[in-house]
Amino acid sequence: MRYDLPDLRLVAAISDSGSLTRAAEQVHLAPSSASHRLTQLEAALGIPLFARHARGLTPTPAGESLLRHARQVFAQLEQMHADLAPYASGLHSQVTVFANTNAINCFLPEDLGDFLREHPHIQVSLEEQPSPAIIQAVAAGQVEIGVVASEGGLAGVETRPYRQDRLVLIVAPGHPLAEKRELAFADVLAEPFVCLHAGSAIHTFMMNHAARLGGRLDVRIQVRSFSAVCRMVAAGVGIGMVPRSSIGAADALKTIEITDQWAPRDLQLCIRSRAALGPAAAALFDHLAGKGGVRAEAPPSAG
Repeated sequence: MRYDLPDLRLVAAISDSGSLTRAAEQVHLAPSSASHRLTQLEAALGIPLFARHARGLTPTPAGESLLRHARQVFAQLEQMHADLAPYASGLHSQVTVFANTNAINCFLPEDLGDFLREHPHIQVSLEEQPSPAIIQAVAAGQVEIGVVASEGGLAGVETRPYRQDRLVLIVAPGHPLAEKRELAFADVLAEPFVCLHAGSAIHTFMMNHAARLGGRLDVRIQVRSFSAVCRMVAAGVGIGMVPRSSIGAADALKTIEITDQWAPRDLQLCIRSRAALGPAAAALFDHLAGKGGVRAEAPPSAG
């Protein structure tokens, strides 16, 4: 059985209008031609798609089923058109990038903004993932460029330095821990935490490290951005753990160094190989690699 788009559009038009004549007009067919198409379609299927009565036509259960599938086809066609339209207007290629929470929130907005202004014919698809999942996707060739924290486990991919950062604890100025200069993560597991939402890469990272220490975090509230974490901590809701780069100079917070060996969060670009990159991906990779080694500065602490 072959289905033609004009037949599917005719079925949808009949269902919407309840009239073969009006439907024929909507799809730019003569009424006799529309009637012939509908009759042929029903004969090929071996079932009636519409019940005929004095007031017009109404879909049978089979007609309703066909209509649901037809509308899905139309939606997919519209999505296909939307995906292809940028190419018609001059887009030459698209690059897929997976990055962890730190990179997406703190560095990539400005760096990608600079790149896209310089390359108006390139489109970037950016998705947040935990670092281990990014490395796996890059090694499997599912994504062209990854941005991950350098925690080891980078076998099978080529890497370049991207940005230097560090995880720190943040507390309100009046908090009992505010006078501490440094602490181990194990020292604060009993504290109420302000965290990013479940499913974010850094939330998964924190939960995994708490579990390795034999504990679990007391998550007081979950929010959608590092900025919101800082504001909640400043309001006394709990303590937080964020990249140093996410703390603004205006945030009324005290920062505490984390002594655990995983606290440095130097970010790495990872690819399968430089030679395997297409021209657009290579251009983006070189642009981001040019930022290599830039370290996040610590803002002045409040109070």
